[in-house]
Amino acid sequence: MDKEKKKKDKKSSKSDRVTLKKEIGLLSACAIIIGNIIGSGIFISPKGVLEHAGSVGLSLIVWVCGGGICALGSLCYAELGVTIPKSGGDYSYVTEIFGGLVGFLLLWSAVLIMYPTTLAVIALTFSNYVLQPAFPDCLPPYFATRLLATICILFLTWVNCSSVRWATRIQDVFTVGKLLALVLIIVVGLIQICRGHYDALRPSVAFEFSQDPSVGQIALAFLQASFAYSGWNFLNYVTEEVVEPRKNLPRAIYISIPLVTLVYTMTNIAYFSSMSPEELLASNAVAVTFGEKLLGMFSWVMPISVALSTFGGINGYLFTSSRLCFSGAREGHLPYLLAMIHLKNCTPIPALLVCCFATIVILCIGETHNLINYVSFINYLSYGVTIAGLLYLRKKRPNLVRPIKVSMLVPIAYLVFWAVLLGFSLYSEPVVCGLGMVIMLTGVPVYFVGVHWKDKPKCVYRLVESVTYIGQKVCYVVFPQEDLSETEPLTASKATD
Repeated sequence: MDKEKKKKDKKSSKSDRVTLKKEIGLLSACAIIIGNIIGSGIFISPKGVLEHAGSVGLSLIVWVCGGGICALGSLCYAELGVTIPKSGGDYSYVTEIFGGLVGFLLLWSAVLIMYPTTLAVIALTFSNYVLQPAFPDCLPPYFATRLLATICILFLTWVNCSSVRWATRIQDVFTVGKLLALVLIIVVGLIQICRGHYDALRPSVAFEFSQDPSVGQIALAFLQASFAYSGWNFLNYVTEEVVEPRKNLPRAIYISIPLVTLVYTMTNIAYFSSMSPEELLASNAVAVTFGEKLLGMFSWVMPISVALSTFGGINGYLFTSSRLCFSGAREGHLPYLLAMIHLKNCTPIPALLVCCFATIVILCIGETHNLINYVSFINYLSYGVTIAGLLYLRKKRPNLVRPIKVSMLVPIAYLVFWAVLLGFSLYSEPVVCGLGMVIMLTGVPVYFVGVHWKDKPKCVYRLVESVTYIGQKVCYVVFPQEDLSETEPLTASKATD
């Protein structure tokens, strides 16, 4: 009886603790990965891969291999995720391995431009597709698209502030919805193939090149595909909210990445069953063109599918990017107010509000599509630095407990591929890559003034304390209580390093 009572008391004290709640099970974990990878890209413009590949056959090979490279990267992140079981993804791992400055530079570029810009672009895509039926003969008005995008961001911020469970349920539902839309495209495409409409997929035709293939063009095709697969690392941003992360983090990765690769490849095959390469290259919204050709009176399904897909994507990006702010503040790289959570809902409200505000600012600036080019480079750079950190950690701390330990060939193979793509990016778009580096390096003086300099004037500390106090009162937030039961066994060494 006493033992049972102690167990109950332990459970109740754990549930009453003010901390990030573990409410992400295996299904929700898969939904976060799939929902963040599958955005508007596969519905709108897979033509980038075809344009650079030069043939249907090679473009399909690029899609399959792109998924394979993505799988190699995700295996490395699975090892890092259970070895360093902290929320924050790339930032947390790089900070742990290489120290504060390198981690801060990733955090700075992500919070300043990467996630707000991505969120703004997805929100604008959502509003354009929702408003398009009301403006069939022209583009929706500039103000209307910005207003609807802002309303969408505000609504989903409110949901994420109110409950982790609500946010994960939205992610689950909308991920299933976008998968069903893609399954519809695949099924219609397979029916077309069964009827004999597969001329573009015949080997003799599929490998007819519209241009002479070159290593540079193939590398750019892979770069286009890798951007379509971006988001595969997002579950690592919320590790501390995953139920049994040692089991469910790798399982979710092993389920989600092959599934997305299969769906992407089959969707492209379906597109080619009804459209010639020339038609696909001429279309600005491939899925919509596909629907108009084959779905007849049900062609409205495709624009709605894109809108729903982007809505789920906004929710996923808000959920994960707010945890990055939370992790950065907890490490002392951002104001401590952002490391606080709501006393009752246990959600990081200040971090969510910062993400929301930054996104609305980017929406007001207007030049989102120019900024997204710099974002892509920074994002891709962070993948390579993080996986290089895995190799460095193996050498620096060989005795660290690693529940998952991938073969050394996996990170080496990924880094070789990454270096080739990065090299061709620098060669083909030096200005974009250069500006991306400049954006990241502007964080160096900010780090030394804001983080490294400890003996600031007392008035600065008093101002920070006052703002933190007011923020706590307004948002009803406190520092979370730490639960070391999960992290201690994982980060302990087998022997003294």
